[in-house]
Amino acid sequence: MSQLKKGALLTYLKIFLTNVIGIVITPLIVSYLGKDEYGIFNAIGALIGTIALLDFGLTNTVVRFIAKYRAEKDRKGEENFLATIGILYFVISLLVIILGIVFYFFIDSYFTKFSIEELKIAKVMFVILIFNLAIQLPGMIFTGICKGYEAFVFPESVSVIRYLLRSVTVVAVLFLGGRAISLVIVDSVFNILTISVSAYYVIKKLNVRFKLHKLSKAFIKQILKYSSWIFVFSIVGMLQWKSGSWVLGAMSVPKVLGIYGIGIALGTYYGAFSTAISSVFLPRATQMTVRNATGEELTDMMIKLGRLSFIVLMYVLSAFILYGEQFINLWVGGELETDGRYNTQECREIYSIALIIMIGYTLPLLQAFGNSILEAKNKLSFKAILYLVFMILGAVLGGFLAIKYSALGMISGLVAGWLVVQNVMNFYYHKKIGLNIFRFFKELFRKTLLVVFVVIFIGYFINYIPGDGWLNFVIKGSVYTVIFGILMYFVGMLNYERELFSKPIAAVLKRK
Repeated sequence: MSQLKKGALLTYLKIFLTNVIGIVITPLIVSYLGKDEYGIFNAIGALIGTIALLDFGLTNTVVRFIAKYRAEKDRKGEENFLATIGILYFVISLLVIILGIVFYFFIDSYFTKFSIEELKIAKVMFVILIFNLAIQLPGMIFTGICKGYEAFVFPESVSVIRYLLRSVTVVAVLFLGGRAISLVIVDSVFNILTISVSAYYVIKKLNVRFKLHKLSKAFIKQILKYSSWIFVFSIVGMLQWKSGSWVLGAMSVPKVLGIYGIGIALGTYYGAFSTAISSVFLPRATQMTVRNATGEELTDMMIKLGRLSFIVLMYVLSAFILYGEQFINLWVGGELETDGRYNTQECREIYSIALIIMIGYTLPLLQAFGNSILEAKNKLSFKAILYLVFMILGAVLGGFLAIKYSALGMISGLVAGWLVVQNVMNFYYHKKIGLNIFRFFKELFRKTLLVVFVVIFIGYFINYIPGDGWLNFVIKGSVYTVIFGILMYFVGMLNYERELFSKPIAAVLKRK
């Protein structure tokens, strides 16, 4: 099996582990830290994520330039590029530290709803994470080099092993009485270990050298020009997922930040279900655009990808609509309002935040293929600028709504920005790229939409199965899954979709 295929399998394994372990470990962290300290943990993490934008998109730039120099067999150019990037990252690390020092003195005036003790915890965590980030950003060079050398197995293996060991360590630290500060120390230690192992592999095994032959301003400008649009999308991602915590941190108590953070986490887990499916087909889609495929051919591929994602997403979304609130009450809730559990009203708010994200996120996930086309046609600038403008407007709107509606208002404003962008992009895809968007939606909903409505109708009555514990939830989920699977397979799917789902199962049964 090639490095590419092995790397892809490891990537899917990492997505699976991230989602499953994340769901298992989150209530444990909330229970041991308490709602307030968990909220601080989320708030400081979001701020550090904002400062991480100082990467300026250079990690992806490393992959592109290393692949280019290897194709050209230009060893000297590769050495000079890596040395130049190393200098840029040294400057970035200094900026991170300087910005961290400046912001440290404003923490008191920023987190106005925090108590004195909570501010002390926030400050210690902030210092540790700034140090962590100053090391982590330059360390990303080694991951980029591995991908540029098409050595995909090593970085993905390290990532999987790190995630497993980190999860076990976090659980052990919590059982031994560790708090939020202990968790950020654990992350810092694992970051240093990961960077050290990656550096050894790159330098000793791949025989990569950092050597400055010539420091050129023109070359630095070329590097930054390539990374600029990647940087813009990084800002968009920050506004999409981090700005809510950033805004709420200035006006809310820590508990609200924890509620918002859990809702965001559930929304990102939802996205991973679709990404794992669509990313398998995206390389083929990119090849089509390079071969100048017609608009109708591209639409055909978009429909195929969209329908597969729609089936998976509707399974998750419908289940969450029907049983999501019960799951959250079992997951992080409790009948008694204790420091480590969320009460019924708070669980309902988490459910509402996650549901709003899932609904707003569905259309972008179904049209993930469109982004691949834009990248292949070098037309990302329009989407980047559009997203940036409406994410800023969405964050502003969310801030106003948060004054009255707290975390629920914040996410409503942000998702409103997503929806505007995606609808504008549909006109752009149709008019400028040549995709037949009307046919896309017509084919997307053919057979599948009826099944979804029928399953939700039946699922509503499944809710009347007596009981309220985990066993009851599992029984409901199992009955729902069987009904959804049977109806979608025999009524909602097209022939090629049935083959995609049935062939792997048939192959396993044949081996047995």
